[in-house]
Amino acid sequence: MIRVFTALLLAACAPALAGCVPMMAASAAGMAARSAQGTPASNEALRPGARDACSSEAAKYGAVHIIDVEQRAVNKIIIWGTVDDGKERRSFQCNFGTRITGFTLRKINASR
Repeated sequence: MIRVFTALLLAACAPALAGCVPMMAASAAGMAARSAQGTPASNEALRPGARDACSSEAAKYGAVHIIDVEQRAVNKIIIWGTVDDGKERRSFQCNFGTRITGFTLRKINASR
C-alpha cells in the first residue's frame, strides 16, 4: 500500500519538478555569466567632474543645491539637486557618463 501511495505521489509531482529543473539550469547559467564579467571598474574619479558639470548646467536656472550623487553603473553617475531663482524652487536630475547625457528640471509642487 505504501509503495502504491509513493508511486502515485511521485507521478503527481513529476510535472511540477519537470518545470523546476530548466529554471534552475537557466538561473545557474545566468549566475555563471555574471561572475565571468567580473567586478566593474569604478569611475569614482569622475564624481567631482560630474558634480561640477551638472552644477554648472543647473546654475543656468538659479542657485544650486546638490542633494545626492550616486554611481548607478560604471558609465553612469546621477546627480540630484534643487535650483532656486528667487521666485520658485525646482528639482533637477543630471545624468553623467564622461559628459552630461541628460538633464531634467522639474517643478516642486507646494506641500499640502
